[in-house]
Amino acid sequence: MISVYADLAIGLVLAFLLLSLLVSGVNEAFVRLLGIRSKFLWAYLRDTLDGGSSEGTSWIPSKIADVFAKMPFSKNDPRPRHSPDPAPPVVAPMPVDPATVLAAEAPVPDVDMTERLYRRLQEIDHPKGARTTISDIPPERFSGAVMELVSAEESGVEGLIAKLEAIHSPLAGHLRGVWKSAEADMEKFRAGVEAWFDGEMQRLSGLYRRYVKWVVFALGVVLTLLFSMDALEYGKTLLRDNAFRAGVAAIAGGGEGSLAALEEELKGKCTATGGDAKPYECVTEVFSSPALVKIFDNAIVSITVPPDGGDPSVNWNGGVWWDRLITPGHWPGYLLTAVALLFGAPFWWDVLRRITGFRNRG
Repeated sequence: MISVYADLAIGLVLAFLLLSLLVSGVNEAFVRLLGIRSKFLWAYLRDTLDGGSSEGTSWIPSKIADVFAKMPFSKNDPRPRHSPDPAPPVVAPMPVDPATVLAAEAPVPDVDMTERLYRRLQEIDHPKGARTTISDIPPERFSGAVMELVSAEESGVEGLIAKLEAIHSPLAGHLRGVWKSAEADMEKFRAGVEAWFDGEMQRLSGLYRRYVKWVVFALGVVLTLLFSMDALEYGKTLLRDNAFRAGVAAIAGGGEGSLAALEEELKGKCTATGGDAKPYECVTEVFSSPALVKIFDNAIVSITVPPDGGDPSVNWNGGVWWDRLITPGHWPGYLLTAVALLFGAPFWWDVLRRITGFRNRG
């Protein structure tokens, strides 16, 4: 009996793992195709280095619809244009005179700090379009880029911060705080910039995950309905399948009971071959097609592989699928499946390893 429930747990966990992997794959394909992760990073950098868009609003979206409905198709792409050339060997100083700019009558010059930062990072870019595809900047690489910008200024860190303040860049306040904490020590300043940027990336990742979880939930619901994956029904099918196999194994091993006692259940499981199917043929059919193999048989489109090794066939199950979809008895199982998919593939993989006792080596 314990093995039956262990098989049930493994079957359910494996089903959730497969669906979670499918949800993650669809989501990752969507994100990569539209460059959402890269756009999200450079939107943050635009806000931090240049202080928002030309309209005075933040580049970072504030709503889930803005991230996955507006950002991918917006004409105002926050990413710099891709350059196939390596980073320039000489960093030009920022063309700003703080004393002149800070005067009451002097306008704020148009300095694209995001573009200047990209010029120090373009060597890690990949040519996949007109815009940069950089979606992750290591903190040590960012601090190195800042140090290169500092080295171009005659007054060092103080000169760069003064120019950033003159153009009203939000980065100025962050760098001044790090510079004061470093007590004018360049090594401490670089380490401080690295630690600050690492913390900012963690905060940005948390914000991004908060948006993504709603997309993952929506994809989970869609795939659950498309595959008609009723977790409660599937669990019952696993229990019946495992109990039936245990009974047949007991009979084959000389246990109590007879093959005739299972004839009715065999006929029910072998409806594809008719009610007069031979018991031995039914046993062979059931043992070769366990419940785990039939996990997606109720999908709107299913694939059948012939037992004789022929070409697989694609079957349209629109009528049966729709009947299952509008049957209230399946709704609790659909809800359970959609909620289970929220935990993600790493969670279900860890659960599967714990149940099976599998441990990674090395």
